[in-house]
Formats: sequence, C-alpha cells, structure tokens
Amino acid sequence: MNLKLDFLPILVCFLFLNLLVVNYAPLNGMQTKTNVSHDSGTEKNDTIRMVMNAMLSMQRRAWEQGVASQALLELGENELVILLAKDAVVNQKKDGRLGLNEGDRPVADPASNGEPVLTAAKLTGDNSLKLAAERMLEFLLFKAPRTTEGIIYHNYIENMIWVDAFYMLPPFLSVSGYPEEAVKQVEGYRKILLNPEKKLYYHIWDQDRQKYERKLFWGVGNGWAAAGMTRVIRSLPDSMSNDKKNIAGYVKEVIDGCLKYQRSDGLYHDILDDPSTFVETNTAQMLAYTIFRGVKGGWLDNSYLKYGLKMRKAAHSKIDPFGLVQGVCGAPNFNKSGTATEGQAFFLLMEAAYQDMQKK
Repeated sequence: MNLKLDFLPILVCFLFLNLLVVNYAPLNGMQTKTNVSHDSGTEKNDTIRMVMNAMLSMQRRAWEQGVASQALLELGENELVILLAKDAVVNQKKDGRLGLNEGDRPVADPASNGEPVLTAAKLTGDNSLKLAAERMLEFLLFKAPRTTEGIIYHNYIENMIWVDAFYMLPPFLSVSGYPEEAVKQVEGYRKILLNPEKKLYYHIWDQDRQKYERKLFWGVGNGWAAAGMTRVIRSLPDSMSNDKKNIAGYVKEVIDGCLKYQRSDGLYHDILDDPSTFVETNTAQMLAYTIFRGVKGGWLDNSYLKYGLKMRKAAHSKIDPFGLVQGVCGAPNFNKSGTATEGQAFFLLMEAAYQDMQKK
C-alpha cells in the first residue's frame, strides 16, 4: 500500500474545498469587503456608487426614469445616461411622450427624460435620439393640454396643476431652445400654487373645480419646485438675466419658507407644517442640491451653505448597507416612509452639486 499516492487525492480535494470557501465566502455567511467604486477607493465615491447601483436596480416609471437619468447626467456618468435615454425612447408614445410605460395619463412627467435624451443625442450623434427629443418637445409645445392661460396640466383628463411639474417641464423647455416658454410655465405654476404668506407651494390645484385638490405643503413637492427652478436658472441664456434674477428670488423664497420647518436633525416632516406626519429624507436632499447649486452659481448667499451641509449630513446618515436611502417618501404611493428611485436620484444630484461647488 502506497500511502503517499493514496493521500494525494485527499490533499487535492482539501485544497479545492479551501479555495471554494475563500472565493465564495458570502454563501457561507462570511463577510468580505468589496470595493464597489469605479472611481477611487474613497468612502465618498463608494457611497455614491452604492446609491447609484441601488437606483439602477429599481423599477422605474416615466418621471423616475427621468430623474435617475438627470442624476447620472449631472454626475458625468455619460455611458449610463445614454443607456437610460435609449430605454426612455423604447417606451416613447407615438405622440412624443418619453419613458411612458404605465398608463396613458401623464403629461408633465415624461418631459423629465427630455434633457438626458437630448444630451445622449449630442454625445452619440444618434439621429434617432435627436428625433425622439424633438418629438417630446413638439408634444409640449403643441399637444399638451393647458389652461386658458397656456399653463400645462400635469395629466390628461383631470385638468389639474401639480407642483411636481416645476421640475418635469420647464428645464427641458429651456435647454431645448424655448427659454421664454420655460419661464412662462414657472410663472404660471407659481401664480397658481404659491401661498404668499408662508412662501410655500400647495401640492395640487383643480382647475375645473377652482379649488385645491391637495391643499398641503408637501415637503417633496416644494423640493420639486426648488430643484426645477434651479435647473431653469442654470440653463437660461445670459440675455435673460432679469428672468434669472426673478427666478432666483423665487427659489430663495421657497428655501426660506422650508427652513422655518427644518428639524434639529436637518430633516423635515412629510407635510412641512404638520409634525404629526412622518420624518422624511428627500426634502432635505432636494433643498441641499438647490443650495449647493445656488451658492456655486452666485445667486444664493453663502450664509445658506450651513443649512445645506446640515441636510447633506442628515441624508448620509440615512443610507443603509445596501445603498438604499431610507426614510424618503416611499414608492409606489409616496404616502409613507420608505425607498424610491427619486430618493436615490436626489442623493446623487445633491452629491453632484456638492462636488461642483468644491471646484474652483
């Protein structure tokens, strides 16, 4: 009996099993540290990559595809912008509405895909993307239902104005060469939804019934308004300096209105002036994004920076080990604390604005 030869197969099996344990440790309940960052090994970039991966793993509707694409665009993730833009075109309606994969009512939400699709067309030279962006623009200019004053409704049939539309529509109109129309829509939404005493926006106005359908100061809704107007300011031509100044005043106005209700932890309640509603994360991210862009752009005083930094710190504390931003208005109904694509996207937009602000 040759012990050396008989022992050899056992040794080979032992080494093979050991290799399996080392390489597949997570399957055995063991933890391994993986550097998920494609940019660097820093904690900051790891966090951004985790939040981005979580966002890309989520199912997305029209506005969710749009805000996710915009976040990637402002982070400089051009390859991902192109991919999301292409899929928004896959889900484009014949009338031009982009990314519409659920129902036929949304009017404003599909336009949030407009700037990423237009940018993807410029990056690739792909004429089909260019035509898709033009069809989205044509829908807004000539087909979208409007009030008698020409202000675009949020959805078909219901004839209502939503505060969300500040973000969805005007920025794309501006970057597409229709800055005057963008300003018109901003002015119209403000006139309809603003409470002039509190300097905050109500959520939904019913044009047919001439009353507010949701007469509440929804935190995320005011965030949509602030962030949307911020994007318009960035895209208006220098020749429209007076409009830039006016809209900057509107943004400062809503920031001031929100800051009155900021909690000691930097966050806000879902309904800003109702402390019985849940504590919500995304409003802080949206306002921090707005503040960082405003300070960088020179149209918001540096004194606001301390508030933005406090909100950013609070948002970072809400990221779980999987990269999910917890405590935002949760999908799919946005009536309770949870997770959502827009919560992921605005963390990334906030970080993009913060990084840009750090640059000289």
